Amino acid sequence: MQMTFHFNQQRCTSCYTCVVACKDWFDIPPGPRTRRWVSTLEEGKFPDVEVSHLSLSCLHCENPSCISVCPSGAIKKRESDGIVYADRDECLADCGLCKEACPYDAPRFDEEGDTTIELCDFCVERIDEGKKPICVEACPMRALDCGPREEMESEYGEKKDARGFSYVEENRPSIVFK
Repeated sequence: MQMTFHFNQQRCTSCYTCVVACKDWFDIPPGPRTRRWVSTLEEGKFPDVEVSHLSLSCLHCENPSCISVCPSGAIKKRESDGIVYADRDECLADCGLCKEACPYDAPRFDEEGDTTIELCDFCVERIDEGKKPICVEACPMRALDCGPREEMESEYGEKKDARGFSYVEENRPSIVFK
């Protein structure tokens, strides 16, 4: 089984509730350090302008490039559900090799403060309790969901691209879009 995120780009309003809920859940102080982020994309020229948003975190790739380059072995993947996570105590903090290897810029570091990795772990303790990640539960627009890949693809389809997102086949990120 591979846990997978679903993101409905048509529903996201860029309210940042997912980001704030994540930071609150993990006691991450205000500032640039984060495990989830939202990007706003503007396309077109007046009067034909389109704005869309993209909420991302670690995409728990089936073949994560971050793991093979981590010199300390701090980044790991659970066999049971494919969840990628980082042991912050094992992180070398300022090497940045995982960030360079990840095509989605998912390993996050606060360059001005704590330089230890921040990486979405799918709220693994909540998953183990049968709950959804805090970002999914917090989203007021229900733009986020998650579950086993087969369930997500059955419910939402197998779309692997969205505005502002490029699917990298080599990594096989665990996300489906609408």
